[in-house]
Amino acid sequence: MSSSLVRCFIAVDVDSPTILDALTAVQGEIVRRGCDVKLVERENIHLTLRFLGELPQGLVEEVRRALDKLSGQPFTMRLRGLGAFPNLTRPRVVWVGVAEGFDELKSLRSQIDELLRPLRIPPEKEEFTPHITLARVKSPRNVASLVDLIRSLSERDFGSQEVRAVKLKRSVLTPRGPIYSDIYVRELR
Repeated sequence: MSSSLVRCFIAVDVDSPTILDALTAVQGEIVRRGCDVKLVERENIHLTLRFLGELPQGLVEEVRRALDKLSGQPFTMRLRGLGAFPNLTRPRVVWVGVAEGFDELKSLRSQIDELLRPLRIPPEKEEFTPHITLARVKSPRNVASLVDLIRSLSERDFGSQEVRAVKLKRSVLTPRGPIYSDIYVRELR
């Protein structure tokens, strides 16, 4: 891979310590049940608005400039409920849903799609459903226990936080997991 490519995505950080404590407690419960999963590291927990993949450095700069045109006020995001993609019969990704702030996140995403269209970055195929990934399921080991946990927490309230910024992030893949860093922060005001 050429070093001029930057793997990146656009996201909202989960930065409330209270929410992070609640989410990592659930991750701990998943591990205690002996499930074969790859957890998202606490410092990497975020809500992806748009995954961009590997972009040439010059295009990253254009994305940054496009994000300058993003508009929106700060808003409250409330996280509620555990679920799985594609479904509970075959869980591959364990996620936490968004109860409040859902419409604002959808609006940010459609603005981002519009702003990126002239840059010819291919749109994502799946419809955007705001969520926070907690874990990726690696094998069916103890998956029934995982599904029980997801069902039992399907209405759990994980708290709320203010969303004040949208971030363009770099993702560097390492054997220990990805390392994220902010390339650009677009404050909402």
